[in-house]
Amino acid sequence: MTCAVCHRKAGGLGWFNPFVSRSDKNPSRHRYSHRWVFCSRKCQEVFSKIMNKTQGREFPRNEMEQRAVNGCLQPLGDYVALIGMQRPLADYSRDEIVGLISVTVNAYQQRMVQEHEELAKRDRAFFEGFFDDGVPAQDVPVFGGPQ
Repeated sequence: MTCAVCHRKAGGLGWFNPFVSRSDKNPSRHRYSHRWVFCSRKCQEVFSKIMNKTQGREFPRNEMEQRAVNGCLQPLGDYVALIGMQRPLADYSRDEIVGLISVTVNAYQQRMVQEHEELAKRDRAFFEGFFDDGVPAQDVPVFGGPQ
């Protein structure tokens, strides 16, 4: 078994979800999980803080991540249409599943790169606005430096 945080060999430390009652019979919610084991107390504390902050739920996506997820839908739909929309997922071959995952992950990564590039462009435009007054950047006084 591997650590849920760093994926090193687990050392016997675990975590249970206090937000799920012991009597809850719903199999989609797990109070105990074999996946929640850790190699060290440090990894266990990191995981515990995250799970307590999110109350054991999935991390909420920020706006950028949500746009990237939405950007995956078109390539994913195109791939599924290519291999046959009428076929259930259980009938896909191993290569088709790998292709489905590859298309989705690549689309997500490309969209995240685009989102970060747009964010960097906005940041550059914001900071370049500070030097639009005709004063060369080397003549602007720096706080804490020689004046």
